[in-house]
Amino acid sequence: MIPSTTRKFIDSLIDYYISEAASYKQLAKAYSDEVEDINANAFGIIVGCIYSAFLQAYQNQKLKPLLEDTQEFTQMIKIRAAQIKRGILDAKV
Repeated sequence: MIPSTTRKFIDSLIDYYISEAASYKQLAKAYSDEVEDINANAFGIIVGCIYSAFLQAYQNQKLKPLLEDTQEFTQMIKIRAAQIKRGILDAKV
């Protein structure tokens, strides 16, 4: 089970990336020649950044996430995926 402090950290990161979706959509747009779906690309970049921070949080505590932790992380993203997508779709670039 993900420690509560790490869960709060991940939730705050999701909020942050939603609020900064325009920046990540702009970054995704830079690869539009290679990847046609800018919104899907931005979603992948955001989730990748959050996942990287999730792993770093464990590393900072000298821990390694278990399979269950990774599954719980995935569930957290799934629950908030619509909000992330909305942030990207609403972003003006």
